[in-house]
Amino acid sequence: MAHHCEDGGQQGLSSLCYLDDIPEPGSRGFRIGSGSETRALFVVRQGGHVFAYENSCPHTGSPLDWIPDRFLDLEKQHILCATHGALFRIEDGYCLAGPCAGKSLKPVSITVESGCVCFNPDSAA
Repeated sequence: MAHHCEDGGQQGLSSLCYLDDIPEPGSRGFRIGSGSETRALFVVRQGGHVFAYENSCPHTGSPLDWIPDRFLDLEKQHILCATHGALFRIEDGYCLAGPCAGKSLKPVSITVESGCVCFNPDSAA
């Protein structure tokens, strides 16, 4: 079960989860905000690095996962759009193959502080 970090780091940052709540390598999805302000995003942890993107395929805007928290291909080498099979580089969200080849996922600004994954809803990545 995931535990949420204490908010109390830099002003404006919101906690998503502890870093250890995301497998290495692995991914986890989040819904933040409420009502019309709700955003879907996901975090990928790989090779000691953490990356975050909006959960929206650049092809149709559909969510990338069809099973919660499953954003990676079987080999855990690329982000996979479950709807169209598009493959994206983990480190920059660039689409390598599929109907949106050459486009990119929209990055989300995050930081890791004291083992907690946090994001700043007011800043661009």
